[in-house]
Amino acid sequence: MATWNLDPAHSEIEFKVRHMMISTVKGQFKAFDIQVENNGEGLENASITVDIKTDSINTNNEQRDQHLKSEDFFAAASHPSIKFVSTNIEKVDEEDFKLTGDLTIKEVTKPITFDVEFGGISKDPWGNEKAGYTVTGKINRNDFGLTWNAALETGGVMVSDDVKFQAELQFVLA
Repeated sequence: MATWNLDPAHSEIEFKVRHMMISTVKGQFKAFDIQVENNGEGLENASITVDIKTDSINTNNEQRDQHLKSEDFFAAASHPSIKFVSTNIEKVDEEDFKLTGDLTIKEVTKPITFDVEFGGISKDPWGNEKAGYTVTGKINRNDFGLTWNAALETGGVMVSDDVKFQAELQFVLA
């Protein structure tokens, strides 16, 4: 069995959401850990666990970040982590995979599938074997109890239901 540990210096998880239906606000989670256990050749034989610290959310606006950490959204004090545990990985072609698993936010767990692009494997200058992936997806925040919103007098709402994300991840073979 091979264990791949996250290289946090070369990894990031970013998200974006429509604001007032006219622009997009971006943010990221600064603290997270991902473990990949591989039982053989190929990503499709791996098990993946993700732990994202909700208190690490950063949108470059302290007031907005505090609101996102509050009970209106992530309730970071009582729900310190977003968790994902893989249940299936399907190989689409040599570079692309479908990653399915259980996503838990605020004690609500739902199955979800993400797109994964394999960037390759290489050795760094110190002889460490590294692998890179890009993971993309979209969730409906209401499915996980993130339901705060405000109606706009011009129609529409303050925050869209869909949240898109992209993770650029690099792992090192343990």
